[in-house]
Amino acid sequence: MAPPNSIGTTILLARASTLEQEEFIGNQTGGRVFLFLNSDDFWRDYNNMISKGIEFVREPKKAEYGMVAVFKDLYGNLWDLLELNPEHPIAKRMN
Repeated sequence: MAPPNSIGTTILLARASTLEQEEFIGNQTGGRVFLFLNSDDFWRDYNNMISKGIEFVREPKKAEYGMVAVFKDLYGNLWDLLELNPEHPIAKRMN
């Protein structure tokens, strides 16, 4: 998977190939967030995701690094929807 017109950002999703691997679907990280979806407009994307039925398991909050809320994907993996403060080191690298 890659964003439209992306020249470097991709995610490869692999299917479980054994019964042992299948047992971990949705719990690959022991319940921790391990995927991050960066947004340039948190509230636009949050409201759009809510309107499409995406389940947020932690409500939006303002943190020192920016706005964040945690949502579940179809397989139970936890993601941060994240809009970084412009002064955050990662945000500076993205501009």
